Amino acid sequence: MWWTDLVQLRTLPALLFALALIASACGGSDPTPSASDSADETSADESMSDEAMSDEAMSDEEMSDDAMSDDEAMSDDSDDAAMADAESVSTPDPNREMQALDVPDTVLEAFGAPPLIPVGDLDDATRTSVDTLLGQRLLDRQFDDETFVAIRALGASGDPRVAWWLTDLLRVARDPDLAASISGSLSQLLGVGFDPFDAWGDAVDHLIAWDIPAPPDYLTYKRNVYLVVESRWDQLFVEESEIDWRMVSWGGVLIDDREYDTTDEPCNCIPASDNPETTGVAEGDEWLDDDTIVFGVVINDEARAYPRSIMEVREMVNDTLGGRDIAMPYCTLCGSAQVYFTDEVPEGVERPILRTSGLLTRSNKVMYDVRTFSIFDTFLGQAVSGPLLEAGVELRQNSVITTTWGQWKAEHPDTTVLHIAEALGRPDSDLRNTRDANGPIFPIGDVDPRLSVQEDVLGLLTEAGDPIAFRVSTAIEALENGETVSVEGINLVLDGGGVKAVDDDGNDLGGHQAFWFAWSQFHADTSLWPDSE
Repeated sequence: MWWTDLVQLRTLPALLFALALIASACGGSDPTPSASDSADETSADESMSDEAMSDEAMSDEEMSDDAMSDDEAMSDDSDDAAMADAESVSTPDPNREMQALDVPDTVLEAFGAPPLIPVGDLDDATRTSVDTLLGQRLLDRQFDDETFVAIRALGASGDPRVAWWLTDLLRVARDPDLAASISGSLSQLLGVGFDPFDAWGDAVDHLIAWDIPAPPDYLTYKRNVYLVVESRWDQLFVEESEIDWRMVSWGGVLIDDREYDTTDEPCNCIPASDNPETTGVAEGDEWLDDDTIVFGVVINDEARAYPRSIMEVREMVNDTLGGRDIAMPYCTLCGSAQVYFTDEVPEGVERPILRTSGLLTRSNKVMYDVRTFSIFDTFLGQAVSGPLLEAGVELRQNSVITTTWGQWKAEHPDTTVLHIAEALGRPDSDLRNTRDANGPIFPIGDVDPRLSVQEDVLGLLTEAGDPIAFRVSTAIEALENGETVSVEGINLVLDGGGVKAVDDDGNDLGGHQAFWFAWSQFHADTSLWPDSE
C-alpha cells in the first residue's frame, strides 16, 4: 500500500482525515515530505494499495494504513535475495571515467564534498534497473520483489545521477519498507546518512546544493512517476521547454484545471479565483483589522487590496483593475505576491489564464496557462514551455505593495478590497506565522548566506538586466528618515505603508517582495542593497 491515492480523497472520511493532517502541519509541527504548500490544500500523500489505482473511490476499510496485501510484503528471505540480486546486477565499473564537481566553500561546509560523477551515458545494468523501477511496470502500478531489486541495484550502481529518480519516487512512496529501501540506496549513492523523518527533503537539499547533473533521459522516467500521482499533468511534462526538471517536485496537491470564470466550481486543488468579488472600505472594515496584512495594487489610479489571508487560500487571482487584465500569483512558500499584465501578449495569442499546477520548483509555485498548458516562470513571468514559449510570451509586472489594511486605506480611501467570501471560510489564515514560521518546508538546497533565508527583499532588474534586491526593512527605515534609496535609476519610494520601485520620472518599475532564499536562487548573481557587511 504505497501509492498516493488521489481518488479516495473524494470521499468525505478521507477528506476529513487529510484536512486533519494539514491542520497539524499548519500548527507549527515539524514538516514532513507530505507537507502541503497551502493550508487549504487537500493533501494527496496518503498511502494506497495497487488495487486502489482505479477511477473508483475506496471504501473506508481500504483506506487503512496496514492494508498492504500479502504479495506486497517482503519477507526476510526475499529481502536478502533482493540484495544479492542487486549486487550482481549493478557493479560499478572501476575503469569508468569520473568527474569531480566544483562547489563553493559554503556548500562544502554545509553539505560536505559531493560524490564523483560518471561521464557519459548510463551503463546497461543501471539503465535496465531504471526501466524496471520507473518504466511500464510503474505505470501499471506493478509493485513486487523486482521493485526492491531495482532500487538496491541503483544504490549499488555508483552513479549518483540516478539519485534524482530515487528522490522523485521517494516523494510519492508512502509504504515504510519502500521508503526505507529508497533512502538506503540514496545514502549508498551519495555517502550521506539522511534524516529518517525527512529523507526526501534532506536528499534533495544535497542534490541541489551539489548541483548533481540529471541522468540521461531524466524527464522520460520522472514523468512516469508524476503521472501515477496526477494524470492531468501529462500536458505539462514535455521535453520542449526551458525547465530544469531536477528542481520540479510535487507540492502535495493536485492541478487546478478549471476553465476560465468557472472558479466557483469546487476542485480538489488550490482554488484560483477569476474575477473575484470586491467591496469598498466600509465593508472591508467589518472583517479586516487595521493591522491585517494586505497586498496593495494601483493601476491607472484604481486601487485594490488583496488580503494576504485570502491569497493564502487562493494563491492565484485573474482580475481586471484600472481597465487592465491582470493575474496575481501568490507563493506562500517564498513570500512572493506578484501582479502580471495578461493583456500585453503577441498578436493572435489569447489572454493567459493562470492556474496553480500543484508542482513546485525550489519551493516556488509552478504556474501555468490553463488554455494552452504552457508553464510560466513565476518569478520572471516568462513562458518556459508550450505554445506560449513558442510565441515568446513574457508578462510585464506591476508593483505590489505589502502593507497593512489601515495604512493602505488611509492613503487610498477609494480602494476596493476582496470580499470576505473569497476566503472560503478562512479569513484568518496566517501561514507565514504558523506553518512557515520556522523556515521553508520544502527543499531549497544551498542559500546565499548574505541574508537569512526568509528576509523580505524587494527584487527587480536594472535597465541593463542585472538583478538587485533591496532589504525591505532597511529601505523603509531609510525612507522614513528622509534618506534616498536609489541605485542605477531605480528609486524606492514609500506607498501606502510599504515600498515600491519607480524610475527617475516616477514610473512604476514592477518590483515585488519575496523571501531572500527565493530571490537569490532565481537570481544567483543578484546584487544587494545595502551591501552585506
